[in-house]
Amino acid sequence: MTTSRFGSSESQRLGPQIETERTAMKIYTRTGDAGITGLYGGTRVLKDDRRIEAYGTVDELNAALGCVRSAGAVEGYESGIDEKIEQIQHELFSIGAELASPDPEKASTRLVNEAHVGRLEKWIDHYEDQLEPLKQFILPGGTNTASMLHLARAVCRRAERRVITLYAQEGVQISDVIVVYLNRLSDLLFVLSRGVNSQAGVPDVAWKRPE
Repeated sequence: MTTSRFGSSESQRLGPQIETERTAMKIYTRTGDAGITGLYGGTRVLKDDRRIEAYGTVDELNAALGCVRSAGAVEGYESGIDEKIEQIQHELFSIGAELASPDPEKASTRLVNEAHVGRLEKWIDHYEDQLEPLKQFILPGGTNTASMLHLARAVCRRAERRVITLYAQEGVQISDVIVVYLNRLSDLLFVLSRGVNSQAGVPDVAWKRPE
């Protein structure tokens, strides 16, 4: 079967990362023109299925992080951050593979675990220690890179909500780690947005109650 961005191919694009065999991917196959797509393993579902919403939003988050990296300024905050975000992108792609698999154990797509969550927590602690303690709500914004980090954070929160919705569906097999990972990632993106602004000399803007 050829693979494509749409139709049954979307989940097939997630699958080859697990396999060693590499095949050419066709961009379109017309198999999804009726609004139905395929999960990893062949099951066909509507494109607005909860599972598609979940891994589609994770894909959107991954794209948002690509925009953050393209800005380049994040590397000026501290050396190595760009590599960290790239590592996170690989992990999000792996999370997408698990979400696209009705049976992750059988498909061997359960790749993100507690160790990845622990590493995110270490990064959060490291970057937060460099900032003034947060005592009030702040508005998203500041530098271009910080604003994109805030946007990625908001998409991450939505991805978390979509995964929780899927998780609540009877019979769905999803690792608890995915929800925790996305939760910690949104915290990391928030801390990084503050750090980028701080490095640029842009202060946090405190939320003000409307008069």
